[in-house]
Amino acid sequence: MKLASKYGEVVQESLHALLEDQSFLPNFKDEDRENAFKSLESILSTPNQIQKSFLRVPLENGKILRIPAFRVQHNNAVGPYKGGIRFHETVEEDEVINLATLMTLKNALHDVPFGGGKGGVVINPREFSEKELHTISKTYVQNFCDILGPDKDIPAPDVGTGEREMDWMMGEYKTIHPGRPYRGSFTGKSQVNGGSLGRREATGKGVYYTLRYMLHNFVKENEEWFKRNDNRFAKTALEHSDRPLTIGIQGFGNVGSVAALESYNCNYLDTKVVAVSDRNVTLYNGDGLDIKALIEFTSNHKGDLPTTEEALSEHEIKADIQEREDVLYLDTDVLILAALEDQIHENNVDQVKARMIVEGANGPITLGADRKLSEDGVLVIPDILANAGGVIVSYFEWLQGRETQFYSEEEVFSLLFKKMKETMDEIYPQFFNDPFALRQNCYIHTVMKLSNILYRHGKLY
Repeated sequence: MKLASKYGEVVQESLHALLEDQSFLPNFKDEDRENAFKSLESILSTPNQIQKSFLRVPLENGKILRIPAFRVQHNNAVGPYKGGIRFHETVEEDEVINLATLMTLKNALHDVPFGGGKGGVVINPREFSEKELHTISKTYVQNFCDILGPDKDIPAPDVGTGEREMDWMMGEYKTIHPGRPYRGSFTGKSQVNGGSLGRREATGKGVYYTLRYMLHNFVKENEEWFKRNDNRFAKTALEHSDRPLTIGIQGFGNVGSVAALESYNCNYLDTKVVAVSDRNVTLYNGDGLDIKALIEFTSNHKGDLPTTEEALSEHEIKADIQEREDVLYLDTDVLILAALEDQIHENNVDQVKARMIVEGANGPITLGADRKLSEDGVLVIPDILANAGGVIVSYFEWLQGRETQFYSEEEVFSLLFKKMKETMDEIYPQFFNDPFALRQNCYIHTVMKLSNILYRHGKLY
């Protein structure tokens, strides 16, 4: 089995860092210790199952398509598999394996009792009618129904999907399994179908919260210590905590637009969003963009930002129109990556000027580029930490469905911030006290948690 290239490598690096720490898994010595670590590497770097199917989809024009679809179940040591289903033309098997691996690690880091899974369908949803997307969603459930369920594998929205698709899929699951519990079979549903208040906004809020908590809470509360610390990342955090900050955001969907609005409304940090982008365009205004006006525009234009001077003028939005990739290279203090994977890589990393980067998307920075940024003292808040808000609130939705009691939006966000704060209070002190980048700190921490669980399950012999 080929290792999941990106996160499998991160797991290997974390285990190598832990091998010499005799306080970790102290019962294993010498050759037994090496064998146990090889077992851990094998278990955590490869998925339990890879399911692939071709969905038979009749189109409204009379044609029949056979569309590749995947469901990868990486590891369920902590609980049922959990992870989104994305509809995107770039979906392929290795990508889904990587993202399922990330879900296992992310859930363990935040003490969410789920394992890691991921699904994908190789389509551009913009090219299909609503009726055809409904058929695709139903057929996905039909083809994978044997491995899905509230206590087996619980999908959620991802790129190209949302509450509409989750409603369709849960409805089909209910039809296939009459009389069985079904509310917890999918999360990210609409409220009328048992979805949680705040689920749509959860990821974007969590992304901004990790930045806000680091600079406003953690640095401010430990300011004297930070001033004495010569750690390169501590210096970056300190210099960004006591002055106005400009923010650029790649991606203006559910994650990017919510993170932008959080910054726009923030009373804790002096921030302004000066650039946003989507699949078509970058919009820039050095004095700060009108985020509320942009959100209103996208809600009425199929999620797209304005791309012409006429559209900007008509909606009284002041911005310069630039190429969509330009947002990555503008001279901003903070860059939030909320689009797709591998946006910053070895060929463009030297053009990135931001000194702080927050990963709202999964895997937007390649490992090689991440190492270069780390060497340069750029502080990256990684996906495993920053964008966990969605799965955390999905967990709350799953619980609410089982209990048939529902939280208010205020309660959901309060619980979300409490959960993420607990993780950051574990991670940030250690991170600012050692030379490892924040990503490696997070992975070492989560690999330790998973390794101890697997050891207790007797999986290392």
